[in-house]
Amino acid sequence: MLKVRGAKESVVRIPSEIGGLDSMFRLITEKGVNILALTAWVEGAESVIRLLSDDDVRVADALRTRGYQVRQADVLVAEMPHKPGMLHRIAEALAREEIDIHHLYATATSSQERCLVVLSTANNDRAIVLLNTTREPSVTRSNSGSAESPGGR
Repeated sequence: MLKVRGAKESVVRIPSEIGGLDSMFRLITEKGVNILALTAWVEGAESVIRLLSDDDVRVADALRTRGYQVRQADVLVAEMPHKPGMLHRIAEALAREEIDIHHLYATATSSQERCLVVLSTANNDRAIVLLNTTREPSVTRSNSGSAESPGGR
């Protein structure tokens, strides 16, 4: 079974300028908070950062006291095996139940056996129940030695 829990991500908008992320990350570091996952992009003159940390309240408070625009958003966090088919399994289960994925980001290194997936859906309450009853796909090795999910690639 997948293991999915609810969490809060911090969504921050900052001017898109050299050193902007450095300043924000320095402040988070000074508070002793660990960033678990992050995605960022530029929209016009602003950078948008979505981050999951080990203490979302301290992140938000620290950033707000320095004048950053921060909002907390509900997300789902899944820690799962880092193997072929895992993101497909999540997307397939949600699509089958007609639950729209609003955003998703994931993190892992090639040597890690587990990965972290952060996502938000049109109905997080339904999605968490559904995903927590979804079985993990088994992965077999083909004759060539590459990993395949059941049914091929």
